[in-house]
Amino acid sequence: MPRPSVAGFDRRIQENPLISHHPVVRVHPRTVEKALYVNPIYTDHIVGVSPIESRLILGYLFDEIARPEYTVRFRWAPGTVIFWDNLATCHIPPRDIDHLDVARKLHRVTLVGEVPVGPDGLESERIEGPRLGSEPVFNTTFFKRPETVA
Repeated sequence: MPRPSVAGFDRRIQENPLISHHPVVRVHPRTVEKALYVNPIYTDHIVGVSPIESRLILGYLFDEIARPEYTVRFRWAPGTVIFWDNLATCHIPPRDIDHLDVARKLHRVTLVGEVPVGPDGLESERIEGPRLGSEPVFNTTFFKRPETVA
């Protein structure tokens, strides 16, 4: 099956928005540890603070999650597969490998899980788009939901 272009993927995202209010800090449902729940791609602003404060706070948090002491570097070998817990991890691709003659290939799989909950007990709130796991997110054959097996 042909893979969609980046422009095609971006178009599908724009046509099928998923907008939610999430806690800035979430509590892991199993370990009960607190983790920042922001990332520079999907986090737009912080609700309840001015646009300038939001931009400054998020800039600080985005810098914080990318600090080298919080990162994991992995030495790849043929056939290597790696998984990480997105409830407590932010994936940021390496920016220092452009000089290498390698093709970087990433297959992303997002599993439906628990609704994020903040330390105050408040859950994420869906603003626009389908509740994940209840309806297809994308109305295309590339993002077709698997058929249910009885």
